[in-house]
Amino acid sequence: MPETAAFQALFTPFTLAGRTLRNRIVHASMSLLATPAGRVTDRLIQYHANRAAGGAAMTITEPMAMMHHQAGIPRVQVWRRDDAEGLKRFAEAVESQDCRLLGQIQDAGRGRHFPGRNPEAVGASALPDDLSWTVPRALTVPDIKGLIEQIAGSAAHLKDCGFSGVEISGAHGHMFHQFLSPWSNRRDDDYGGDWERRCRIVAELVAALRAGCGGDFIIGLKLPVDDGLPGGVGPAQAAIIGDLLTRDGIADYVCFAGGAHARTLEMHTPDRFGPPMPYMPFIKELRQHLNGVPLMALGRITDPAEADGILARGEASLVALGRPLVADPAWPKKAREGRSWDIRYCLSCNTCWGAIIMMHVPIACVNNPRVSRADEVDYVPQRTETPKRVVVVGAGIAGMEAAWVAAARGHAVTVIGASDHIGGKAWWREKLPGGETVSSIYDYQTVAAQRAGVTFRLGAPATAEAVIALRPDTVILATGSTMIPPDWLPAAVLAEGWVPDLRAAMTEVLRHPGAQPGTAVLFDADHTEGTYAAAQALRARFGAVVIVTPRDTIATDVPMTTRQGILRRVAEQRIEVIVLAEPRWTDACAEGRLEVVNVYNGDVRVIEDVALLTYATPRLANDALAAPLAASGIAVVVVGDARAPQEMLFATASGHAAGERV
Repeated sequence: MPETAAFQALFTPFTLAGRTLRNRIVHASMSLLATPAGRVTDRLIQYHANRAAGGAAMTITEPMAMMHHQAGIPRVQVWRRDDAEGLKRFAEAVESQDCRLLGQIQDAGRGRHFPGRNPEAVGASALPDDLSWTVPRALTVPDIKGLIEQIAGSAAHLKDCGFSGVEISGAHGHMFHQFLSPWSNRRDDDYGGDWERRCRIVAELVAALRAGCGGDFIIGLKLPVDDGLPGGVGPAQAAIIGDLLTRDGIADYVCFAGGAHARTLEMHTPDRFGPPMPYMPFIKELRQHLNGVPLMALGRITDPAEADGILARGEASLVALGRPLVADPAWPKKAREGRSWDIRYCLSCNTCWGAIIMMHVPIACVNNPRVSRADEVDYVPQRTETPKRVVVVGAGIAGMEAAWVAAARGHAVTVIGASDHIGGKAWWREKLPGGETVSSIYDYQTVAAQRAGVTFRLGAPATAEAVIALRPDTVILATGSTMIPPDWLPAAVLAEGWVPDLRAAMTEVLRHPGAQPGTAVLFDADHTEGTYAAAQALRARFGAVVIVTPRDTIATDVPMTTRQGILRRVAEQRIEVIVLAEPRWTDACAEGRLEVVNVYNGDVRVIEDVALLTYATPRLANDALAAPLAASGIAVVVVGDARAPQEMLFATASGHAAGERV
């Protein structure tokens, strides 16, 4: 397609350390969990090669093991120098596509964001991690000198293997950040005591890298902009650090990032509950403190117009995209060709972060079911040689994903949806707080389906007879799921509809936006993100909201960064949480008095003036159509919640796979 004249700032070349960048787009470091044995893998290479093919000018790897004490972690073990061929293949795959490849230097230090304490942790001072309470071994001066020497040697090895540079991760609460911050560095020696000494470890590392790797090797600095900690690093302190570490002009670029290993970990990857580009108010002011060293903007920049505006206004020289290039590696290519409408946008949902950090599985994305596949970039489904009649029952995101892929492959596809709108439950999620990005999933699917010629029959539930009458060769069943009524709710009450499930309740609540008197009580046996978005919506309408859960806390089934935001918002909005408890139905419920019983000791608490009682619970698959359709001789493929009630990631992934297989 012809290139567009738009986004000229974004597609202006730039030079770092004498190396040309074809545009201003950098793929920020993202952990992939693709190197379990500590060696370069085909999946690691393919991931970054795809971002190069998609148009990024530079890509930064996940943290690499550059120090001897990192031998036991699943990172590419650069310091061992025993996989030069793998590193060379990696560099060739990226650099041959006119994309610069940088390795990231990082150590968590005392930081830990999953249960347990790290007995091998090292850091600036023997002070507990704010999140895990891990107490590190304080590094001695000889230890620090040794680490700098190890890193410099590892970086030189990367250069020998074809890498263009490295980035030092001194933000996000990692070890170098711990040295920079007075909150975590209480030393009084050459590496602590005042700003210059706290910055010394990074300054000496940069100097060693330049001495060992030469002037044509890119050295980037990621520094803290706001870690959210009292006595830590905020924008004013970031200005001091930035000034000290750029006075000698050795570093080639600086970027700033937020958060720490603390209750502020959620600032690490800003989500959809906050504003876009949340770091920018600080970042654009910090440029004047960098002594002319180029500034790279970072942090929830998702749209080409946003990125181009930052550059055009002179607020930064480069833009770094992490999650947006996970969602669509062809983001740069599509923007350059005037196809912004065809970008699969990042939801800022942090599913990718949760997959790696919490579930310990390779990176995954709700909006990109093809991460790291060879045909991932600007994917076009392969045409089938045997077109079929395919009926997709369900117009939610699982069914729509299956529909557009199957139709693009050449099948004649009809989508039957019970509602008169597309999106299913995601359509309602979009209406709740923090849901505005969710619509991008089904918006993309709808346009793709229309282009591929999908026929829609919306506004009426499907019956087996109606589906069979269409004479399909294959039916893709994407009929969702239904919340299972809790045991404490009597069958007679359930039959009367007095206590709706949360989805039914929110359908009515959203139709009546005005204030409602009384208290809304939400029984939470779900613990997923949408439940708490609904609680926020209820809080905006009712006088009070109470969450009751049988577990010892809430939001246990979401990644930690998401959970931190949920806990913070629940506290800020004064939503009461009663843990280790279940409601008990009594005659008094009809008068607005609800008894809540402790699951262990039987203690009873009464909630007065209850205007709404609802529940979010595990879900039962709506798969009743599968048996009669199969009995009629039709091939049936079940996807999404109808197959196994889970989160949106499974919906799009299973729908995509069905569209490919049919």
